[in-house]
Amino acid sequence: MDNLMILERFNRLEKLLAGRKEVLTFNEACDYTGISRSYLYKLTSSGKIPHSKPNGKMLFFEKRKLVEWLLQNKHKSQDEIEMEAAAYAMNKKSR
Repeated sequence: MDNLMILERFNRLEKLLAGRKEVLTFNEACDYTGISRSYLYKLTSSGKIPHSKPNGKMLFFEKRKLVEWLLQNKHKSQDEIEMEAAAYAMNKKSR
């Protein structure tokens, strides 16, 4: 990236952090999620990520829905699995 692109991205990130925007533009969504522009466009065109296109041109994203989408398909840690197994075993013994 050249210095101008870095400065532009920094300015967008600064606005995101300073303001409590609920709705993000395409570029802001890229910065917020860390997803490249080409991949985010691919996700929107295939309908795999929640977005709005009110006037048929610009894309907008609800920050809350982006977070939900990013956190889907959660995998449990080994500690969580072991704790659930122990709780299940204790519950089975008490019956």
